[in-house]
Amino acid sequence: MAAEFAVAVPAVMLVLACCLGSVQLASQQVRLQDAAAVAARATARGDPVDVGRLVPGASGAIESGSELVCVTATVHGPGLFGAITLTARSCALAGGG
Repeated sequence: MAAEFAVAVPAVMLVLACCLGSVQLASQQVRLQDAAAVAARATARGDPVDVGRLVPGASGAIESGSELVCVTATVHGPGLFGAITLTARSCALAGGG
């Protein structure tokens, strides 16, 4: 019985680590989406906001059209998920209307 337990514990720990990592990754995506929305609204009003200030390590690209201002924010995933690049995009009416 001890041998089966010794084999099962690392497998359970690996599954648990993957689950916790995926929750952390999802949380980072939500924060990035919120930051893109805030940056798009602020930029549309004429007050540019740095996405990297809202989400550490993130970078943002601003696209201005005739009616819309769009912000695309990107950041690498946290921890062991650093190879994954998260992206969020949000648009707002130009002029803050």
